[in-house]
Amino acid sequence: MSLKTAEILKDHQLRVTSCRRDVLKTFLNKNIALSHSDLEEALKENFDRVTIYRTLKTFLDSDLIHKVLDDTGVTKYALCHHDASEDHHDHEHVHFKCDVCGETQCIAEIALPEIELPEGFVVKEKSLLVLGICDKCS
Repeated sequence: MSLKTAEILKDHQLRVTSCRRDVLKTFLNKNIALSHSDLEEALKENFDRVTIYRTLKTFLDSDLIHKVLDDTGVTKYALCHHDASEDHHDHEHVHFKCDVCGETQCIAEIALPEIELPEGFVVKEKSLLVLGICDKCS
């Protein structure tokens, strides 16, 4: 078992299981946003779709991953890049999808601007997807 994956899971107060370890390892190795079906395809030899779904839900609830906007309507997930000891952080940063390779990735360095809504409106979540050609495909 990779020491890094075990440490990350423990830092998020998660029990280390083979599915959690392998899903996390897949995110770390790919370093892009992944859908449930992407993970299912990568891990189908070892885990069924329900086990992978439950692992994603656990990771979301533990703030290890966040949902990513995509223009296809498919929910994708990306690793959160923050210290597990932080009380709160947000996922309001730019996501970039490449028109050539189709990969979606976080650009955490670019935060979304504050948006003033009319009275009575409450912001629940903000997202911004930029489409173009990534540095690997240009």
